[in-house]
Amino acid sequence: MNDNGNGTGIDNGHDNLDHNDTAGQAGRPGTATATQPRAVRGTRAGTDPDVAVTVHQTAHPRGFPTAADFAFVESPIPEPAPGSALVRNLYWSVDPYHREMMDDLPGGFGLGVPLEGRTVGRVVASRTPALAEGEIVFHRQGWRTHAVVTPEETRRLPHVDGVPPSVHLSILGGTGLTAYVGLTRIARLQQGEDLFVSAAAGGVGTATGRFARLLGAGRIVGSAGSAAKVDHLLREVGYDAAFDYHDGPAADQLGKVAPDGIDVFVDNVGGEQLAAAVGALREFGRIVRVGTISRYNTPDAPPPLLVHEEVVEKSLRIEGFLVRNYRDVQEELHDFAVPHLRSGRLVPDETVVDGFEHLVDAFLGMLHGRNVGKIVVRDRSEVPAGA
Repeated sequence: MNDNGNGTGIDNGHDNLDHNDTAGQAGRPGTATATQPRAVRGTRAGTDPDVAVTVHQTAHPRGFPTAADFAFVESPIPEPAPGSALVRNLYWSVDPYHREMMDDLPGGFGLGVPLEGRTVGRVVASRTPALAEGEIVFHRQGWRTHAVVTPEETRRLPHVDGVPPSVHLSILGGTGLTAYVGLTRIARLQQGEDLFVSAAAGGVGTATGRFARLLGAGRIVGSAGSAAKVDHLLREVGYDAAFDYHDGPAADQLGKVAPDGIDVFVDNVGGEQLAAAVGALREFGRIVRVGTISRYNTPDAPPPLLVHEEVVEKSLRIEGFLVRNYRDVQEELHDFAVPHLRSGRLVPDETVVDGFEHLVDAFLGMLHGRNVGKIVVRDRSEVPAGA
């Protein structure tokens, strides 16, 4: 349930992840025939195993994107050049930061070229000893069925018994790393401290709630975009209290679930809830700024009215971060989370959509809050038997 605090229904935890990666990755090592790429209908995209399909952005949206802003394009399956390998992608991440990258801004996605994104795939042909055929790897050439990669562009993924590979895009991936860094490096969460998380039912929000509980937080409260999402936070994730931000002013709602105040605010959306949190924070409170997705689809919305005097009077600290600057924490996250995953104390919150042809639908659904936790698209070959 990726939701924000301004009615747009989004979790923006990924908005701070690796914005400067080059979209499209044109000119990569690898060869293909001279057959010209051609657009195909999304409903059949990726269903032919002998054809590669990529998703292109075709227009810069104003407000919420639509399916008309994308095209599925067929081309021959590329062949790896010496020193590279061909990966068949199996799991794709669609993230809120993609929406920001769609705007006509420096460093954004280009039009008419393949989009980029996090993905997990299997090496199916290799011309480098560093990537063995059959190996499962993480890389950044998502939004396509096949990719040619070099060893430097990949991360080989360890097998975690009883845990699907999708976790490397959710709680062990950028989503989980954002939550973990936010709590341990930015907030420096202490035992017993009380926490408020906006977009709490999204990927980063659910991971933040689960990690905070394992780290010994005190009272954990959050906001979500519907009664069903609030129920999920309370019943499944372990939040002590939560509210639907549609039900009234954020300051009033936060006052009801955290009448004694909070020590830390993990802000996934900005907007009205950021202003409310400033009022609720105790002395020496911290605000972890993950992103501002509340403005991605409503750029003309007025900014929140912050009481700046309170920041000074209560000695508050407001700090944002880019998770790409904390890649050295990835192994620490793995060591922290995997034992809890194996024991069952930590459960990944995922909405899994089957079929590459539904990639754009999954992205648009995420922007409208139609998922619980991290949304991941899964290749049909990975669907368990009987599912």
